[in-house]
Amino acid sequence: MSRRMNQLITVGFKKWCYNISRFNQYGLWRDDLLIEDADVTEALRRLPQELKDQRNFRIVRAIQLDANKRILPEEEWTKYEEDVHYLKPYVDEVVKERKEREAWEAS
Repeated sequence: MSRRMNQLITVGFKKWCYNISRFNQYGLWRDDLLIEDADVTEALRRLPQELKDQRNFRIVRAIQLDANKRILPEEEWTKYEEDVHYLKPYVDEVVKERKEREAWEAS
């Protein structure tokens, strides 16, 4: 297979997995679902207040929808292309700092 064909299959598979997970039907983003370990908790603490408020709104709305056994109308679902890794830069920074601290303490 050509490289282009492999990329198309990979993107198509990613979109399929994204849609079959169904969290997008509640309006959630991928980073809303991260398990809150120590690194993610610190990253959330560093997140600007506006992003925290948006995240909390999405999570509360998803909980309410799930409790009522409903989903959002399809036009309000989070699209694969629109999903943003808003927390990833903060988590990466926290992990880098932790590893530097561990290396410093080990030496």
